[in-house]
Amino acid sequence: MASEHHSHFETRSVSTGEDPANTKAGDVTVPIHLASTYTLSNVDPDLSLEEVDPDRGEFLYGRLSNPTRHAAETRIASLEQANHGLCFSSGSAAIATTFLSIVEPGDHIVAFDDLYAGTTRMLTDFFEQRLNVEVTAVDATDVGNVEAAMQPETKLVWVESPTNPSMRLCDIAAIAAVAHANNSLLGVDNTFLSPYFQQPLSLGADVVAHSTTKYLNGHSDSIGGAVVTDHDPLAEEMGFLQQIALGNQMPPFDAYLFLRGMKTLPSRMRDHEANAMVIAEYLETHPAVSDVFYPGLESHPQHELADRQQSGYGGILSFDLAGDQSDAIAFLEALSEFSLAVSVGGVESLIQLPAAMTHEPLGEKARAALGITDTLVRMSVGIEHVDDLISDLDKGFAAMSETPLSET
Repeated sequence: MASEHHSHFETRSVSTGEDPANTKAGDVTVPIHLASTYTLSNVDPDLSLEEVDPDRGEFLYGRLSNPTRHAAETRIASLEQANHGLCFSSGSAAIATTFLSIVEPGDHIVAFDDLYAGTTRMLTDFFEQRLNVEVTAVDATDVGNVEAAMQPETKLVWVESPTNPSMRLCDIAAIAAVAHANNSLLGVDNTFLSPYFQQPLSLGADVVAHSTTKYLNGHSDSIGGAVVTDHDPLAEEMGFLQQIALGNQMPPFDAYLFLRGMKTLPSRMRDHEANAMVIAEYLETHPAVSDVFYPGLESHPQHELADRQQSGYGGILSFDLAGDQSDAIAFLEALSEFSLAVSVGGVESLIQLPAAMTHEPLGEKARAALGITDTLVRMSVGIEHVDDLISDLDKGFAAMSETPLSET
C-alpha cells in the first residue's frame, strides 16, 4: 500500500488516509465501516479475491480489506515514510506475522536480550521450541555482539530501542549495516518512541513494528499493532498472512480509534517528553532515588546516541529507589495521579514495578542480568500538569520514608 508523503509530520498525522471527497456525506473523518462483505458490480473470473479492480469494486470481504483499516494503514505508512503499512489485531500479532514472513524452520534470529517480555517468550517458546528456529539473544548495545552472533542461517536481527524497562539504546544504523552485510533483515520495534521521535527505516531498518495500543492510539482504549516496510516481497508475504492465512487484521472500530489517536500524536509526544524531562531531572536529585534511566539526561550512558538517531527522548523513564521492595511498594501505593497499571503511552500517567508485575515471570536471575532490580520503577509520563505529577511523587516519597521496613 503506497503512503502519501506530505511535507510535514503534523499534516500527515491529521489528514493522510482520509479524504472527505471519498465519502457520500463528506465526512471529515473516515466512518467506522462494519460491513463484513461488499456488493460487487460484476463477476470477473480472471481476478483473484485479493486483486483490486475499481470497475468491480475496491472492497470485497472484510477480512481482506476494509475502508477504515485501509485509511489507518495508509496513515501509519506515511508517518514512518514507508511504502507499505499493515494493521493487526495486536502488537504481538504484528510482530509474530513479521517473524513468520521472514523465517522458516532451520533459520536463525539474532535478538536483543532486552525485549518486551511477550516478544522474548514468543521467540523462545514458539519459534525456537515449536518451529525449530534458532534464536540467539545478545546485548545489542554493543554492535560487536550482534556481529559475533551472525550465522549463515541468520535471516533476521530484531531489536528495540529504547528497551523496556531499562531504557537502553542500540545503534540502529550500525546494526543495519551488520545485518545487510550478512544478507539478513533488520526489524525494529519502535513502540516506545513512535515515528514522531524515531524513524528506523531512515536509519537502515527493513521493517518497523508498533504496538498501536501505546502512543499511536494514545488513549488506553484500543488494542492493535502495525508494521511498515519498503521491502515489497516482505509486504506481500505479510499481507498474505494477515488477510488469508491467519486473519489477524485490525478490526474496524480499533482502526477508527487508531486514526483518531494519530491526529494528536505530535502534540501529545511533545507534552509527554516535556513532562518526562522535568520529572527525570527532579528524580535525579532526589535522595531516595539511586539511579534514573532516561536518554534525555546527559547522565544517561547513551545520551549521545539518542541525540544522533532520535529527534526526541519520549515519555517513558525508569528509576531505582533506595531501600528494598517494601519501600517501592509503599511509594507506589501512595500515588493517586499516577495509576498503578501496566502498559504505556496513554495520555494518563502510569507507573509500575516490573520485578513484581510485567517482568516477574522472567525470574530473579534473568531480571538481574537485565538490570531489573526489586526497586526499579517504570513510569509512563502522561500529559497532565507536571506540577501535579511531582506533587504526587512527593506523596509517594513521604509514604516510603514512613514505612517501618524502610532502609532509606
